[in-house]
Amino acid sequence: MSDQAIRKIGIIGAGQMGNGIAHVTAAAGFDVKLHDVAEERINAALATIDGNMARQVAKGALSDEERRSAMARIAPAVGLADLGDCDLVIEAATESEEVKRKIFTAVCPHLKPKAILASNTSSISITRLAAATDRPEHFIGIHFMNPVPLMQLVELIRGIATDDGTFELAKDFVAKLHKTASVSEDFPAFIVNRILLPMINEAVYTLYEGVGSVEAIDTAMRLGANHPMGPLQLADFIGLDTCLSVMQVLHDGLADSKYRPCPLLVKYVEAGWLGRKTKRGFYDYRGEKPVPTR
Repeated sequence: MSDQAIRKIGIIGAGQMGNGIAHVTAAAGFDVKLHDVAEERINAALATIDGNMARQVAKGALSDEERRSAMARIAPAVGLADLGDCDLVIEAATESEEVKRKIFTAVCPHLKPKAILASNTSSISITRLAAATDRPEHFIGIHFMNPVPLMQLVELIRGIATDDGTFELAKDFVAKLHKTASVSEDFPAFIVNRILLPMINEAVYTLYEGVGSVEAIDTAMRLGANHPMGPLQLADFIGLDTCLSVMQVLHDGLADSKYRPCPLLVKYVEAGWLGRKTKRGFYDYRGEKPVPTR
C-alpha cells in the first residue's frame, strides 16, 4: 500500500460535519465527492460551504480565486456508486451505530479494493464498525472536531485490524489539511469526548439539582475556568441528542455509574429541544438573542 496516494475523497453525509470536512479537504486541494440521501441536502451543504468560504475571503484567510477553485473541486455524488473512484471515503452520518453499519454495507460493493473507509464517529467502536465492512484492515476512525474549518484537532483511531499502511495514509492526509492528529486507542468516546462529555453531563446535573441556573453555570465556567463557551451553551452547539448518545456509549461501554446520562438531558432530547439546530435547548434561540430555558 506504500505506493498508494489519496487524491479523491468521498464524504457520506452533508450535514454540519460532512460539509465542514468537504470544505477543508477541497481547500487543501483534494477532489471531493459529497453524498447524502437527498439531493437538496447536498445543494444546501454546497451553499453553506460557499458562504463559509466567502467569510474566510472577507477575513483574508483565503483569496477569492482559492475559494472558486476549492468550490469547483466539490462535486455532488447522488448515488453511492458515484464514490467508486475515491481513494478515501469518510462517513459523517448521524451518531448511530445502526445507521453507520447500514451505510458501510451499502457502500462497500462500490469501492475500489484498496480504497480506505473511515468513520467520523465521535464515540463508537472503530473495531466494531470495521467488522461491518469488507475491509477491516483498510478501516480507520478520523474524527474531526466541530466546526471543522476552525478546529485544529483530528483524532485518529485504529481498530484492532487497521493496518499500518492505512494508519500512515490517514496521518499524512490529516497533515495535508494543516491539522494536528491526536492518536487515540479504540475505547468508548476516544480522548476529547471521554473528557468533555462527562463535564457537560455534570453541568446538566448541576442545573438539574438546582445548584445554579443556566446562566450561572455558563458564566462560572467561562470566567472561572477560562472556557471560551459555557458547558450548556456548548451542549446546545454540539446538539443535545449527540451529547446524550455519547454519554450512552460511555455508560454502556464502560459500565461505570459516573457516566449515567443526566435525566434532565434525556428529558430535553425527548422534548425535541436539541439545541441550536432546533432553536431550543438550554437556551431559546427564537428571539434576537439566546434566552435560558431554565
